[in-house]
Amino acid sequence: QVQLVESGGGLVQPGGALRLSCAASGRIGFIKAMRWYRQAPGKERELVAGITRGGTPNYADSVTGRFTISRDNAENRVYLQMNSLKPEDTAVYYCNADLRRSDSLYYSNYWGQGTQVTVSS
Repeated sequence: QVQLVESGGGLVQPGGALRLSCAASGRIGFIKAMRWYRQAPGKERELVAGITRGGTPNYADSVTGRFTISRDNAENRVYLQMNSLKPEDTAVYYCNADLRRSDSLYYSNYWGQGTQVTVSS
């Protein structure tokens, strides 16, 4: 079994900051790209940020300059530092990873269960 578990969500005022964390656990052989997605009520899930194993990030235009993605390969973790939060950032944030289980030769895509981020005064 492999699990991705997010943490760090919550309620924050506009202009505030939050740091999301995602831990991958279980029979992990190797993790390639890791990503953060979000889904707001009534909207489609969208890619927020991604990062290669080597640490190269990419961001959605809407969060560039405000959010920073990082990862710890030794701990199988990915983080999302969110600054200058806006009400439109309110969504459920999901961790996503391309990984190979230790008992497999093939890569699959895995999702976490999500963590709620609410930006409101």
